[in-house]
Amino acid sequence: MRTFACALALTLTAGPLLAADAPKADAKPAVDADRATYSYGYTIGKTISSLGFSESELKQVLSGFEDGARGHKAPFAVDKYQDQIRELIEGHLVAMAVKEKALGKAYGEKFSKHAGVKPLDGGGWYRIEKQGDGEMATPDDTVKVNYRGKLIDGTEFDSSYKRGEPATFPLKGVIPCWTNGVSKLRVGGKATLVCPSDAAYGDHGHPPVIPGGATLVFDVELLDIVKPDAKTAGAGAGSGGQ
Repeated sequence: MRTFACALALTLTAGPLLAADAPKADAKPAVDADRATYSYGYTIGKTISSLGFSESELKQVLSGFEDGARGHKAPFAVDKYQDQIRELIEGHLVAMAVKEKALGKAYGEKFSKHAGVKPLDGGGWYRIEKQGDGEMATPDDTVKVNYRGKLIDGTEFDSSYKRGEPATFPLKGVIPCWTNGVSKLRVGGKATLVCPSDAAYGDHGHPPVIPGGATLVFDVELLDIVKPDAKTAGAGAGSGGQ
């Protein structure tokens, strides 16, 4: 939660809500310099969106943001509201996590009824799409994989395929759903993992790409088991293994 953009978001609103209309861009950015600054604002906005502000709350966030960005004097002492800001943010995070967990539970229950789906120790489900004929992975292994990670609405948040480079990591150093799920594969195998938040990133998620309480869906392909004396260039498991 304590990313730069999220920390910045904590400073954007305070105290009583003030009536103000959200500023609107005059036109879509057309040149790279404008697109860079737009992208910066969009990134901050995406982080704020994960908090689930109401329309009236969002207006006040944008009003405070504009005043702060333009160096305008605040209409009241914003420093007095730091505790309320934290309570506001935490309250929204809890509410969003509850909502995400409910959606994820329904998704997981539906997936669990599909043919070939089995439960994982520690939470979640897996389905072997293709079993390999190589060595079976264990939780103590370091593995080389290709993977794609999605939210339950289909939004892709990470992909080694798109990066054009497989990921290498120790299975004991990743989220529990991966540790237990990849351990069901032999080298050459592929599986679908459905990982509830308790076996993934928990109530805080991995902002701004993974909401708190989110259930995650991974397509995983086990390429190799890396032996201790093997070179592991390109180590790092992206969002799936952090």
